[in-house]
Amino acid sequence: MTGRPTTAVLPPSQRARLGLVAVLAALVVAGLAVLYAGHSQPGRVDSWLVAPTADSVRPPLRYVAETLDFLGEPAGSALVIVAAVAVCLLLRRPRAAVLMPAGVGVAVGTATLLKHLVGRTIHGPDNLSYPSGHTAYFTALAFVAALLATDRLGLGGTAGTSLVLTAALVAGAAMGWAQVALGAHYPTDVLGGWCTALAVLPPTAWLVDRAADRLAARSVDPTADAGRREHG
Repeated sequence: MTGRPTTAVLPPSQRARLGLVAVLAALVVAGLAVLYAGHSQPGRVDSWLVAPTADSVRPPLRYVAETLDFLGEPAGSALVIVAAVAVCLLLRRPRAAVLMPAGVGVAVGTATLLKHLVGRTIHGPDNLSYPSGHTAYFTALAFVAALLATDRLGLGGTAGTSLVLTAALVAGAAMGWAQVALGAHYPTDVLGGWCTALAVLPPTAWLVDRAADRLAARSVDPTADAGRREHG
């Protein structure tokens, strides 16, 4: 990020819409957390959805599920994020390059913290399950990629927001299916992971833009801060 004007990673035309989505997603995360805190069994919705699919997917679909799962593991996710950051830099979108690891990190970090706070488990007391970190990661990755795409395509307002939410939905559904199919999570864990990413990405993107704007302003007028300190 330099003093040259750069495109906002979260366009003003999408801030209100995605901000509302973040609030609604946070409410879903909190509601599910209260509902399933301390549980070690599937809920009613989970039992209805998980019985015919959990850990029963056979090749070749199982290979797809395992590949998606690997992309959410430390080694796989690191490779994907490095490649995504490189693409952002090649496209000269430094803010997106910052948001990519920052947004994914905040989403996964929030999911990890919630797992310990909620205490829901699957397949034993040591396997914390709510919300799904894999789903939060993949949703966050798609969310940032879609923001970059809206910038490149010149989309704003409803069209841009629709693209971002569609990408997040497709990515979350794909990873969520893999996690349920492999028996790693309950369906409601997946929903919680998806909503976790939707809750934290808009404010994280806004913070990246705000920090970038401040750095740009200081680069353009480096005496401004000094003047404020002298009169503070």
